Amino acid sequence: MRHSSLLALLSVLVLAGSPAHAADDLSRLKARAARVEIVRDDWGIAHIHGKTDADAVFGMAYTQAEDDFNRVETNYITALGRAAEADGEKAIWSDLRQKLFIAPVVLKTDYAKSPAWLKALMNGWADGLNFYLATHPTVKPRTITRFEPWMALSFSEGSIGGDIERVSLTQLENFYGKRQLAMTTDEKGLTFREPTGSNGFAIAPSNTLAGNALLLINPHTSFFFRSEMQVASDEGLNAYGATTWGQFFIYQGFNAKAGWMHTSSGVDVVDEFAETVLEKDGKRFYQYGKALRPVTSDVIVVPYKAADGTMAERRFTVFRTHHGPIVREADGKWISIALMNKPVAALEQSFLRTKATDYASFMKVAELKANSSNNTIFADSKGQIAYLHPQFIPRRDDRFDYTQPVDGADPATDWKGLHALNEAPALLNPKNGWIFNTNDWPYSAAGPYSPKKADFPKYMDTFGENPRGVHATRVLTDRKDFTLPGLIGAAYDPYLTAFARLLPTLTAAYDAAPSGDPLKAKLAEQIALLKGWDFKWSAKSEATSLAVFWGEALWTTAAPAAKAKGVNVYDYMADQATPAEKLNALAQASDRLATDFGSWRTPWGEINRFQRLTGDIVQPFNDAGPSIPVPFASAQWGSLASFGAKRWPGTRKYYGTSGNSFVAVVEFGAKVRARAVSAGGESGDPGSKHFNDQAERYAQGNLRDVYFYPEDLKGHIARTYRPGQ
Repeated sequence: MRHSSLLALLSVLVLAGSPAHAADDLSRLKARAARVEIVRDDWGIAHIHGKTDADAVFGMAYTQAEDDFNRVETNYITALGRAAEADGEKAIWSDLRQKLFIAPVVLKTDYAKSPAWLKALMNGWADGLNFYLATHPTVKPRTITRFEPWMALSFSEGSIGGDIERVSLTQLENFYGKRQLAMTTDEKGLTFREPTGSNGFAIAPSNTLAGNALLLINPHTSFFFRSEMQVASDEGLNAYGATTWGQFFIYQGFNAKAGWMHTSSGVDVVDEFAETVLEKDGKRFYQYGKALRPVTSDVIVVPYKAADGTMAERRFTVFRTHHGPIVREADGKWISIALMNKPVAALEQSFLRTKATDYASFMKVAELKANSSNNTIFADSKGQIAYLHPQFIPRRDDRFDYTQPVDGADPATDWKGLHALNEAPALLNPKNGWIFNTNDWPYSAAGPYSPKKADFPKYMDTFGENPRGVHATRVLTDRKDFTLPGLIGAAYDPYLTAFARLLPTLTAAYDAAPSGDPLKAKLAEQIALLKGWDFKWSAKSEATSLAVFWGEALWTTAAPAAKAKGVNVYDYMADQATPAEKLNALAQASDRLATDFGSWRTPWGEINRFQRLTGDIVQPFNDAGPSIPVPFASAQWGSLASFGAKRWPGTRKYYGTSGNSFVAVVEFGAKVRARAVSAGGESGDPGSKHFNDQAERYAQGNLRDVYFYPEDLKGHIARTYRPGQ
């Protein structure tokens, strides 16, 4: 370690206590670093080994910071409600939203009460990040200059976009800022948002050539949201996969015996209660049954960076009922919100499942019931495959519609404990030999062997079916010859199920149009092209471009109308959009293609591009910059390999920011085998050769071998070192 780094470390540690204590802490951290080995393979992926689980977590945190400290810190700035300290007043409301649920004083108490093994992991995590900062003095944090162990509890579940994000920032500002801002079209659900969620497939041994279970791990998130790594210890930890920046567990991945894939669930676990609030003797009360209960209040302070660079603060008196904090007002009622807030159990479950070696041990961990937002697709070396619904599911009276605010004054609407695991939709080794989830309902997860919708409360799902689910059923049904390459082929199958349904209604509208309709001649060639299309994307396909632009044009008018009628947008586009609307949308699509690209006959790969120019979290895009053609399309149209792309300010080409991010296929034989690819590369540093070294493979769906065992790494080791070296 360099002398300057030692001095920097000493100066950081002095902040935590006396110089003598800092010297002792330095000695302790150096000793811990000596118990950790980091091997970087030829893709820059870290393979970390520690003597204990806590040592491994130390190395895990350190290597994440090496690869992209900005993303690590940003995740905790967000989770702790401290974004305004870095970004100014614009972040006040997102910070307030976090602070309604995340309070340092509570998390510090939770940390103190945590089991010793979990506390040791949190200590190792904080030590690893602080050791990185001290040994890299040129890295300047935006807000968090020292990580404390309890902070790990603020971000414990791994999903992109947690339950807290269900609270509308506009309405929160209206209530606590005494504003009258209109909700954005995005908050109203009128703007298309690329589905974030994922695909998970599990294939039983009966459907594979080698007689081993297979697992597809295919999260659809914003790009570069997770890093890929392996973390192991002498205490039995040995997990590989995708970990969210700053967290100390493999979120979607596998060990030598079992694998787990999480997909966003449609189960309703976040509910709003309409509270009848009254004032009496200068105090606020809310109606509950025949009684009046006091509305509780406390003050939340939100520090923020003022325009002149100095620190300022805003203070908010916030209100709560027994249901939860008040987050908005509607129709004269105050609206409270209830959601899972079990940080210790959530962090326990997130870590412990990475050490589960079969279905039974995985289910034992699930009994913690601290997963609220994830379905799980599971496979193990015993040949077992399974589907799990989220485990945190409040029991409710199914007479009420919990997708809307329910009457908080009626005790019958209250949550009544949690469902037992066997009361939720689930699957274990169905006879068809496959299970999937694509963020759709669980009622098609195994074809005819799926859970039955009629057997469960309606709040067990709010998503319904989606085009990717139809597609998954198509590629999995009646197939007994799966291999790792075959599973990759299924994951990248180019069929677009939404267009297979929608385009025949367009061509029918064209055929039925009178000969005198001016669109008849204008659209003749376009209709001929679409009639001859096989509904499969490819970089060379002109029909894909035309279909996507047509679908987007029709969606713009159909989505608000569908929401107003309370129907699915795809159903509205197919069955209720008028023939004139469908034909006009095709004319608009043709004109936009011609304007932007010179011809409506433009290959999809010329439009749909992957570009990574900087390490910024919010990526800039430039048509003049280098980019790579991507053949696969948006999940909006049923593409299993999802690429959420659009035009950006100043661009005509589409650039992706979400969809396929980390993709892996795993075979659980006598030894685990896997292949994987990550969007772009492992490093967030544009100067690193691992910033974009996987981009071509990513765009082609060309997964590389995973080096899971030491013998796999032989010949592929770029560097071996210890933290601080």
